[in-house]
Amino acid sequence: MKLYRIIFPVNDIDKASHFYAEIFEQQGQRVSTGRHYFDLEGTILACYDPLADGDEIPQKWVFHENQYIYIATDNLDNIHKKFLNSSDVKYVDEQISEMPWGERLFYSNDIFGNPICFVDRKTIFTG
Repeated sequence: MKLYRIIFPVNDIDKASHFYAEIFEQQGQRVSTGRHYFDLEGTILACYDPLADGDEIPQKWVFHENQYIYIATDNLDNIHKKFLNSSDVKYVDEQISEMPWGERLFYSNDIFGNPICFVDRKTIFTG
């Protein structure tokens, strides 16, 4: 099996695509009026605005506040600075942490409140 797509619910597809284009340093691809895809080494992070696509908002269309997705990056310090400098980000750890198992990371919520964790690629631990 392969995890190939994760959907982040957003309420402004243009704002989402601009925000994540800056974070991921890629433009991504608008695949419909309410969906913008970013290819993260084979797994798609899909920003989805149901109203912009002409869909109804599903009743439980929110992530659980502790249901983080984890993204490995070679630019952890730069991404952390981008989150810290964004006035629209809902939450970001003030400092990058080093976990007991060796990962360097920080937790945040994006500009729509979606929980996300960025991890230094050189330190990822998979078990």
